Amino acid sequence: MSNVDSSLIDSAIIYATEKHKNIERKGNGIPYIIHPLEAMAIVATMTKDHELIAAAALHDLIEDTDVTYEDIEKKFGKRIADIVSNESQNMMPGYKDGESWIETKKRALEHLKASSIDCKIVALGDKLSNIRSMYHDYKDLGDKFWSRFRESDPRLHKWRYNELTKCFEGLEDTYAYMEFKKLVELTFMGIEDL
Repeated sequence: MSNVDSSLIDSAIIYATEKHKNIERKGNGIPYIIHPLEAMAIVATMTKDHELIAAAALHDLIEDTDVTYEDIEKKFGKRIADIVSNESQNMMPGYKDGESWIETKKRALEHLKASSIDCKIVALGDKLSNIRSMYHDYKDLGDKFWSRFRESDPRLHKWRYNELTKCFEGLEDTYAYMEFKKLVELTFMGIEDL
């Protein structure tokens, strides 16, 4: 077995764990840190690039904690800070605090479509982790599952996830994309279109 320098990834895991400490994931009783770690593991199936793997571990910090772009840039460098910022809805051009769910999601979809392949890899790790959780929780809870979200209409979530599958151009040959697409189909089977 050969040695690998995992110090960057190790630091990202520790930092993300510290910043997401004692936070629960959307009402399911699971510590939030499980999500960024799962996203990181998914990204590692698509690339060996340690900066992308570290960015996946950190991807929710700017949006969901008091961590700033500058904090991440200082600790992990500009490339990682840029990728994390790209994943943060509150950092997207034109973002307005308090805008409607649909407007925020439309803006995020357009932003993702125009993003670099590196940013799409990290976003796919995030979104695959999300849809895995959604699939299992929806199967367990049924329609009351949707009340967890700011937007509770499952048709809108179906629209968003179908649009997300179109955003990952260039990643269609990855197992992560194939799993994502299949879980979107399974999760929203039987839910009518808008």
